[in-house]
Amino acid sequence: MPVLRTWQLAAGAAVVGLALAAGAVAAAGPWDSGQRKAEKQWAAARSTSGGADHRQPVDQRPAPAPSAPGVLTAIGTVRATTGPADGKPVVGLGKELGTLLRDPGLGPLRAASVVDVSTGRQVFGQDAAKPMAPASTVKVATAVAALAALGPDHRIPTTAVLSADGRELTLVGGGDATLSQSALATLADRAATVLRQRSATAVRLTYDKSLYRGPVRHRIGKNGNLAPVTALMVDQGRKDPTATGDSERVADPAGAAARAFEQLLEARGIRVITKPAATVVPRTAEPVARVMSAPLSALVERMLTDSDNDLAEALARQTALASRHEASFAGGGRAVHQRLAGLGLPLTGARLTDGSGLDRSARVSARLLTALLSRAADPSKPELRSVLTGLPIAGFSGTLESRYADASPGTGLVRAKTGTLTGVSSLAGTVVSADGRLLAFAFLAGKTPSRDEAQPVLDRLATALIS
Repeated sequence: MPVLRTWQLAAGAAVVGLALAAGAVAAAGPWDSGQRKAEKQWAAARSTSGGADHRQPVDQRPAPAPSAPGVLTAIGTVRATTGPADGKPVVGLGKELGTLLRDPGLGPLRAASVVDVSTGRQVFGQDAAKPMAPASTVKVATAVAALAALGPDHRIPTTAVLSADGRELTLVGGGDATLSQSALATLADRAATVLRQRSATAVRLTYDKSLYRGPVRHRIGKNGNLAPVTALMVDQGRKDPTATGDSERVADPAGAAARAFEQLLEARGIRVITKPAATVVPRTAEPVARVMSAPLSALVERMLTDSDNDLAEALARQTALASRHEASFAGGGRAVHQRLAGLGLPLTGARLTDGSGLDRSARVSARLLTALLSRAADPSKPELRSVLTGLPIAGFSGTLESRYADASPGTGLVRAKTGTLTGVSSLAGTVVSADGRLLAFAFLAGKTPSRDEAQPVLDRLATALIS
């Protein structure tokens, strides 16, 4: 983790309070006074579990995630752009961006959109409405849709249900892709307490993963970046619970979670008399124990910062359930599209096929991505703010931690969601320009020669918006 740069603190202070062109509006830029240090600490110490029932030792708990006011302070009326550009361009911006977009490192397919968030006007565009493969920048769409459908305070339950005769205990998955071994232990504690109160010392154990439908495997196939998608899993189905990113996953995450729960119950004096078996309990069944995920706003931040594919697919399915669609890859895509349409976003040509962006047949436009970011900044939509606070910070956190050098003007100032597949590179986020405007940007590249050639160009494009 890089050392906090004092010149960046000064730069951040200079940004705070700059007037936006919308009038009577102040944009703080990425951080208000002192927030940069807090965010650095958060990036270093953030939890991989989080939540009311996902405990850590007190001295290891992460600092609070960057607050919405720290990212956007008193932004005035904002509307997402849905029409042609008619605003004045940032001085020299078009020429500089045009030159960078011609860099061969981006390959032959390039699209760009830059929007002044305070007015919703596009200040630069190149094939902005062209649908292209977004890779993981589609997680911005997943996040906006989930927050619109469920609200930032929504929590995902994992429950234990006891049969009427008190002889069968069922572990029921609610779709929490952040469920950890420690949270499962808390659930076992609570279930064992109830069982002892009812003088039950032995039970049959079953598990219910039926909340989700359709294929559990993504069309990308077996992949260390995504477990089989199921409503019940612990530690994201990783064979090594301490691993992150690309790591080996179990073939049956729900069965593995049930077996882990069996061991936890046995350790608490509750004898399990059968091996865990899959079942379906009535949705009206009353839980005897429950643990809850972190609030959706925190889940969104984690998904965006770490580009967490398991969490992205879970949130797409949670959106589907809230929208009365099947909780599947296809149903999640339909639900996300429906929620974005309800927000009046430009969806022409959009094809939303998963929540994570691993599907290279997905399509979004640069214009849609900047519209999503602008809508997340809309003062009338505070429920969407964690889309902005969750964006990785250049040189500091998540998937941008190592992409900006100490000397880069973009370090600490660019906040953006990255996207990378073989032949696809993308970057979408926010910066504050030198004249004090909050800009949302999206750069998409296809048929790129390599990640190592494309990513530096994307980073220079974002940095060019600052100077």
